[in-house]
This record gives sequence, structure tokens and C-alpha cells, in this order.
Amino acid sequence: MTIDKALFILAGSMVIVSTLLAMLHSPNWHWFTLFIGANMIQSSFTGFCPPAFAMRKLGMKTSAEQALETGS
Repeated sequence: MTIDKALFILAGSMVIVSTLLAMLHSPNWHWFTLFIGANMIQSSFTGFCPPAFAMRKLGMKTSAEQALETGS
């Protein structure tokens, strides 16, 4: 799995979890959903994404890096 795909899975999962928590527990969980969206927007402009940094440290590669390795 590449970092690109893992980030989509992580972001989508976090949005679903925070939405369910807001519906079932407390509306204050909407703040967490807002934080996730804001982080996604800022990372598209700055290129800085803490989860991607952590995934890279764990040895995951981007789609481009994986394509270079396989020669596709």
C-alpha cells in the first residue's frame, strides 16, 4: 500500500468516526471533523502532512516512488 492510498483511508475513517461520535455522543465531535478538513486543505497548499511523515518513517512509499521501483 502506498502513502497516497493510506492517507485517503485514514482521512475517510477519521471523518466517519468523528461523525458517528457527533451523532451518538456529543456534537462537539464536529470540531474534530473540522480539524481534519482544515488539515487536508493546508497540506494541499504546503505539502506538510503529519500522517504522511509518520507513514514515510514506517517505510511506506508514495505512488511515484513505487512506480519508479517497478519501472511502470
